[in-house]
Amino acid sequence: MAEIFETKQMTERVILVGVSYHDNDDTAQSLDELGELAATAGAVTVGRLIQNREAPHPGTYLGKGKIEELRQLIWEEDATGIICDDELSPAQLGNLQDMLDIKVMDRTLIILDIFAQRASTREGKIQVELAQLRYRATRLTGLGRSLSRLGGGIGTRGPGEKKLEMDRRLIKDRISQLKQELEAVKRHREVARQQRSKNPVPVAAIVGYTNAGKSTLLNQMTGAGVLEEDKLFATLDPTTRTLKLDSGQEILLTDTVGFIRKLPHHLIQAFRSTLEEAKYADMIIHVVDASNPQMDIHMHVVYETLNQLEVGDKPVITLFNKTDRLNEGSDRIFKDFRAEKTIAISAKTKMGLDEVKDTIEELLRQSKILIERVFDYKRAGDIAVIRKYGQLLEEEYRAEGIFVRAYVPKDVYAQLEF
Repeated sequence: MAEIFETKQMTERVILVGVSYHDNDDTAQSLDELGELAATAGAVTVGRLIQNREAPHPGTYLGKGKIEELRQLIWEEDATGIICDDELSPAQLGNLQDMLDIKVMDRTLIILDIFAQRASTREGKIQVELAQLRYRATRLTGLGRSLSRLGGGIGTRGPGEKKLEMDRRLIKDRISQLKQELEAVKRHREVARQQRSKNPVPVAAIVGYTNAGKSTLLNQMTGAGVLEEDKLFATLDPTTRTLKLDSGQEILLTDTVGFIRKLPHHLIQAFRSTLEEAKYADMIIHVVDASNPQMDIHMHVVYETLNQLEVGDKPVITLFNKTDRLNEGSDRIFKDFRAEKTIAISAKTKMGLDEVKDTIEELLRQSKILIERVFDYKRAGDIAVIRKYGQLLEEEYRAEGIFVRAYVPKDVYAQLEF
């Protein structure tokens, strides 16, 4: 068994480092986001450095001159570490540590560290540890030097608290064990999905860029009581709650983990079973932070991630959230050509949420069958089923029975005897 060593609490003083290597690159904005990630992980940003070059240096990420400039900045700001905005290769990580004699981290490590802080369910913890170990399997030597020197901090949570000098065989065995545990959890999730499919309540998956306001939306519409914070990845584990629409029909709303640019491949693989909640939903509710200048880029990242998960055939309602933060009289135009409908809302103030409910009902109606018939009084149970799973438009008690005019899902229609 691997030994556990104690880590002292310390506040990292970090310098953000990025390479701008695309035309019209948004490296500065990406570093802004990296700073938010660092703050969420518990670090203080004391400086930043960007190098313009055709591509990151294959061996050291930065060129020789910039490394000298970075060394001087580290000394001036008394920094304890640097965070690179891209995922570093093992060679880049080791070489930078050797040349700068300081803790070197990358965007992937920071995101994994935040996930380690936020995971609370058994599934979430398994997924995070699996992603961390896969990431570290090829970087044990370099990370071991760095963490043993600094004695803790970012990147040491979860399995990082175990000695990183344990051999690769133990890492491999642990990964194999975690994969088996995750498969068991996945089977349990699939059974739950199958049970849901027998009980024909529609499901809407709430997706969006991290910190777009998904949890606030879920809380305001269902009273879920999910943690709300103005931080990246404030909530990690998915939450499902029942929403009762004005017609009386019920629908399940499922909150999913937030997306982010350069989302680590390890996380997409580990969290696939969780993210696939969107794949099995009847519709997608896409929440966008309308107050963020990077709104269009965030929307692109969300759709790219959904494509990776093979979620491309679902109807989408796009909600442009946080409009209360926009200047009064703002002429900003909200468009999403992939959505069935776009709605400007403020989840915090509940503005536009009634329209959201109406739009959900409208989309559900499109996949339903209109029935108009009289049911015998002995079949009051069928009326109850129609109320719960369909949209009851008219109900009239007549001498010959109960006249019903309603939209019902196809599978419910098949259960009714005519």
